[in-house]
Amino acid sequence: MKNRIVARTFLAVMGCSAILGGQETRTEVTKATTPFADSKANSQKVPEGYAVSGQFERILVLRFKHETDLLAGMEKMVQEQRVQNAVILSGIGSVKGYHVHVVSNNRFPSKNVFIRDPTAPADLIGMNGYVINGRIHAHLTLANPERAFGGHLEPDTNVFTFAVVTLGVLGDGVDLSRMDDKTYR
Repeated sequence: MKNRIVARTFLAVMGCSAILGGQETRTEVTKATTPFADSKANSQKVPEGYAVSGQFERILVLRFKHETDLLAGMEKMVQEQRVQNAVILSGIGSVKGYHVHVVSNNRFPSKNVFIRDPTAPADLIGMNGYVINGRIHAHLTLANPERAFGGHLEPDTNVFTFAVVTLGVLGDGVDLSRMDDKTYR
């Protein structure tokens, strides 16, 4: 009996703290292209894998301060620095809240789960991805005392102490346009 009361009290306190302090939300979204594109088979004309060769023209190290929206800050710096194509080499720092999405199924149309917790602090322990024609496609890994987790970077991932992101900027002749095109198959 005493254990049940303690358990109920614990759950009530946890529920209240989640409501008062913000809580993680999850929303599943179907990411359909068109019925034709989602149902098409692989094409013999598209190779199973291919390589794009290039060299870094320069390395950019971007630093973001407390309360900066990490994705918006990266978009601003990419535009200001006139970056068209780049490799996201690393990212470190901490966030005071996060918003990511992850794939949640394995058949087309693809579905994503968007996970948001605006008040959950976490260390930014890694970031990779690409800048493709000026558009950022970033994946990040976050950690808190209980777990490491990650996904695609979304708006409203706000910097806590600082965040540092390193980009390897590629030359103008490098074409990354098909790299994250799910219909190119």
